[in-house]
Amino acid sequence: MIRESYLYREIHEQPKILNDLLKQDPGDVERLALALDESGISHIVIAARGTSDNAARYAQYVLGALNGLTVALATPSLFSIYQKPPRFKDALVLGISQSGKSPDIVAVLAEARQQGALTAAITNRPGSHLARQADHVIELHAGEERSVAATKTYTSELAMIAVLSATLTGDDGLLSAVKAVPALVTGALAASEAAAQAALRWRDMDRCVVIGRGFNYATSFELALKLKELTYIVAEPYSSADFRHGPLAMIQRGFPVILAYLLCNQRPNC
Repeated sequence: MIRESYLYREIHEQPKILNDLLKQDPGDVERLALALDESGISHIVIAARGTSDNAARYAQYVLGALNGLTVALATPSLFSIYQKPPRFKDALVLGISQSGKSPDIVAVLAEARQQGALTAAITNRPGSHLARQADHVIELHAGEERSVAATKTYTSELAMIAVLSATLTGDDGLLSAVKAVPALVTGALAASEAAAQAALRWRDMDRCVVIGRGFNYATSFELALKLKELTYIVAEPYSSADFRHGPLAMIQRGFPVILAYLLCNQRPNC
């Protein structure tokens, strides 16, 4: 039996938190979607760090595939260290941060506001410095996250990005699909004992690669991050396409490879 900890409890809080989040008044998301439509936004720049940066990678795919938007990741050091900010004409500048306290992420939104760009924040702290720089704030309602390794706030960020994308499409079917996620998360957690047994084979590994592509590209980065910060394993994330171009040479018998794989109509490259 896995010993209960803050991390364990917060992992198992996810279905309820996601269910409650998806039942919240969608007004904040709808107002942001309307502002995107009315402002002639052609692209989105996302400022984030760590786990939230991996949520931003998911946004690149979902907002690109479903909404035709080009999504770029900001380079916060251009603002906080080099003080050479790029221009944000016709962009939504979106900050994603559980705490809303990261100074370099706040600096990106502050500069965007000064340039007159539309700004938004996805955060668990609606009164944070980041939120105060945003024209639109989407609150995660995840409650206090006490574990250093983010879990429930990460999946809440993914959910809000998915809701924003579905709202922009105007497709009720997509919104219904997002609202089915909490039940799917419950099903995934039911496999925790099986996952623990499978992990026994690799408990002595000190390195691995994690491979994902498309919507699961973000998953490969997040899984690698969790392995590094929780088990001190050297875990490197790759796109399956990039992995073929060079890194494949290091694979030999017994080298651990973890696949973040999404089944979609049995197509291997989706």
